[in-house]
Amino acid sequence: MSHFPRVARGTHSYPRDESVPPEQRLGLGVVGLHEGRTALLAAYRTRSVRPVAGCDLDPATLAEVGAEVPEVAMTTSYPELLARDDVRIVGVYTPDHLHAEHIVAAFEAGKDVVCTKPIVNDLAAAREVLAAARRTGRRLLVGQSTRFFESFRRQRTAYERGEVGEVEVVEAHYTHRMDWYYDRAPWIVGDTDWVYLGLSHPLDLLRWYLGPIASVSAVGTRSALARAHGCASYDIYSVNAVTADGRLGRVFGHYGMHELPRARNSIECLLYGSTGTSMAQYHDMRYLHTAPDGTEVVEDMLYEYRHYHFNNEVHGMHYGEFANYLQYFADALTSGADHTPDLVEGIETFCLMEAVRRSALEGGRPVEPAELSAQLDL
Repeated sequence: MSHFPRVARGTHSYPRDESVPPEQRLGLGVVGLHEGRTALLAAYRTRSVRPVAGCDLDPATLAEVGAEVPEVAMTTSYPELLARDDVRIVGVYTPDHLHAEHIVAAFEAGKDVVCTKPIVNDLAAAREVLAAARRTGRRLLVGQSTRFFESFRRQRTAYERGEVGEVEVVEAHYTHRMDWYYDRAPWIVGDTDWVYLGLSHPLDLLRWYLGPIASVSAVGTRSALARAHGCASYDIYSVNAVTADGRLGRVFGHYGMHELPRARNSIECLLYGSTGTSMAQYHDMRYLHTAPDGTEVVEDMLYEYRHYHFNNEVHGMHYGEFANYLQYFADALTSGADHTPDLVEGIETFCLMEAVRRSALEGGRPVEPAELSAQLDL
């Protein structure tokens, strides 16, 4: 995947897969061009998706992104983007509290959707999106980028081959200092919760391996950074989870910390299985696991994949992850195959996030995610 020809875009060089003619690819229109810029550029790395339109309310952002992708149409009108016949997939990368509105509009316009996590951040919005999907028959992929990062893909493939046996405990965390995020997205202070932002990554990994969670108990607090910005939600969470059959999960998130990257990666997923143990890491691209003879094996693929995933800019740009999930979703749409995480799984993970949030607000009282999903008729 890393050996694509490079095409100049402004001051950067972007990999491009030109093995399939543009007219045979599914057109992508993106709303929200901060993170959505990465999705437009990532589409060039795929065989089956081509970027055709971008939408943002900020003219300066439109001009900046438009200069990088001059063949992509730019507009401040979301209805105009949805009216385009050449848009098959809509990428939603707007603030959390706007996701439901943008997803429903795309479904009603006959488009399938990729939506960055979380797809919703309240129960009423979840009902709206589910109703629209049932009414229109359109499909949605939750853009859980961590699942599509190379080290986590290798960990999953090894798990599916049975290399760790039955997973008994999952530990996952995402820790990252977020000064920059408060500066560029002031809506996070009062319009969402860090359980839906950073903590959504490790909570998704938890469900990916353990399946439905029977009960969670969580505690939370605010860091000095969160207090300085007046953040309404906790930005530090510690979560214990248990499945119906007694397997355990632990999740930790901290978004005001001083990072120590040599000691701990921002995202780590550790599987303790009946026959082995494995760990995947991000921002580094390492997959660590036990061999059958007990030897510790370290696979480090950063030098092979750094241009594909990060464009040799900075770790965290998500080009490779977005390209991977866009290609995966396009393949599913073309073939009719199932995909994951789909809308229902995304809503179930939202219910897990909401259970964590409620438990933390109530001092660690155990909350069952099923109590919330039952209200949505999943």
